[in-house]
Amino acid sequence: MISFGKASRAPQATGDAFDEEFLKKLEYLYIVSQKIAAGQRRAKRRTRLVGSGIDFADHRHYTHGDDVRNLDWRVYSRTEKLFLKLYEEEEDLFIYFLLDNSRSMHLGTPNKWSMVRKVAAALAYIGLSNMDRVSLVPFSSTVDNRLPPSRGKAQIFKIFDFLDRCEPGEQTTLQSAFKTFVGQNKRPGLVVVLSDFYDPSGFEEGINVLRYHRFEPLIIHLFDERELDFSLQGELELVDCETGEVRQLTVTPAMVRAYEKEFRAFCDELETFCTQRQLLYFRAALQESFEELVLRIFRAGGFLS
Repeated sequence: MISFGKASRAPQATGDAFDEEFLKKLEYLYIVSQKIAAGQRRAKRRTRLVGSGIDFADHRHYTHGDDVRNLDWRVYSRTEKLFLKLYEEEEDLFIYFLLDNSRSMHLGTPNKWSMVRKVAAALAYIGLSNMDRVSLVPFSSTVDNRLPPSRGKAQIFKIFDFLDRCEPGEQTTLQSAFKTFVGQNKRPGLVVVLSDFYDPSGFEEGINVLRYHRFEPLIIHLFDERELDFSLQGELELVDCETGEVRQLTVTPAMVRAYEKEFRAFCDELETFCTQRQLLYFRAALQESFEELVLRIFRAGGFLS
């Protein structure tokens, strides 16, 4: 266990986001995660590869050059055909955090990016504590930067520093950003996507890019309750925070109701898309405490199983 006393390296965090109190919350969440995961075999959280391990996996036909020590002579005695025994070996689990760093995530105080930072740091800490390989990948229209995979509890300070240095990106373009991601990362693993999913071209193709390249997406959909509190009416000038596009609108009560209906339909559509493809989906308002969201993820088995 890491000591967070005076002898420890103090995290350098903008606005004290990752202060001593935050570190205590991370350690509490780690303890809770261990209790929830009690009784589960650690191997369940590992990627299984066919290689030179000790657990038998399958047979395949012998070809010239194969190691004859792995021939299954019992099968040969029955079939007079040469078959090679294949075994399972374990590989470290890779956990990638795809963090939406577009301009819409930085709008307001507090903003969605502050929630992204806390949730990513908390889940990353659990992964590091379990000796998984953890990587952070902020994105907007493309991959903005990346923190290469690391392991071990002490690496949490590197994650704090990385999150503090992230600058806002541009417009959200999931498909383009995720294509860049899969091109840079050939090792499949769990991909935790934290975003508001406000992509003008839709979210479907972006998520499918991850699925088709054998990554396992876990979707965390963030929204701001203030987005549903549209109290302004009359003649308004609206500015798109990502593209800068300006529109003059006359906002009426009927338009507000239509907006609320579309917003809820969008949320339901994203949830249905994930559910139909057996992807874990979590919707959270940034007004919810990050601890409660992390605990919801634990209880659903999305991060520990």
